[in-house]
Amino acid sequence: MNRAVSPPKGTPQKILETLFIGLQYLLPHHLLSRLMHAVTRVEAKGFKNTLIRRVIDWYKVDMSEALESDPSAYRSFNDFFTRALRPDARPVAEETDKIACPADGTLSQAGDIENGYLFQAKGHDYSLLELLGGDPELSRLFEDGSFATIYLSPRDYHRIHMPYSGKLRKMVHVPGRLFSVNETTCQQVPRLFARNERVISLFETEIGPMAVILVGAIFVSSIDTVWAGTVTPARERIGTWDYMPNDAPQSIELEKGEEMGRFNMGSTVIVLVGKDRLEWNEAFTAGSTVKVGEAIATTT
Repeated sequence: MNRAVSPPKGTPQKILETLFIGLQYLLPHHLLSRLMHAVTRVEAKGFKNTLIRRVIDWYKVDMSEALESDPSAYRSFNDFFTRALRPDARPVAEETDKIACPADGTLSQAGDIENGYLFQAKGHDYSLLELLGGDPELSRLFEDGSFATIYLSPRDYHRIHMPYSGKLRKMVHVPGRLFSVNETTCQQVPRLFARNERVISLFETEIGPMAVILVGAIFVSSIDTVWAGTVTPARERIGTWDYMPNDAPQSIELEKGEEMGRFNMGSTVIVLVGKDRLEWNEAFTAGSTVKVGEAIATTT
């Protein structure tokens, strides 16, 4: 991934980055998340309108893409943050052999899962088994497979869509910390995505198993899925929901490009597929800007 050259050690920027990382180890992540949850749902017009407009101006949010383009029409900041887009704003790659991008954002990394590890940033990788909540059966599905990690900034669209059509098999909520997931933290916090709270959705598709993992971060007050609502309560134990038991009344099937969940603040999406199931597009490189629905890989 192309990155700006870091200043020499000891410069003010380096010192600030070190303080920023160190502070995150001390912060009460979940308390801050709960406070953010309350603040972003305040419906007082003066407060929420001011907050919305400042975020639009600061991050240069393109409201022309939104289904509701009037910032003052949103009931709360969270309603604005999780806004829907116009139906024509994100066309989905129609070819049946194409994998669609699940989120707007920046591609952090994409590649192969090697010897049970995923690449995070220079000098850092993390365990597939740990990422998947320590479940060896789930981990075996993606041994030597492929992965992509997409970072969503505050300016991005925050609904997550299906990369490929599939049937939901399982959802797993893994409790954890809520470190920031920006570039600086990725470079300096080991095993970042395996430490943060996350929701794992396992799908069965025509190309085999596919996992879409929504990773929480600092101030991410909750993660939702379209079939279960909010699924990130403050728990100390891993929670698992099976959606394909023999006595299931009906299965949950989602088409490529269909909404599957959302972040109620920004974070990261990780997509996993099995071995030899796809080839990433050449333009899908670390640091590139991506949009929901565009073709990012071809099935093999």
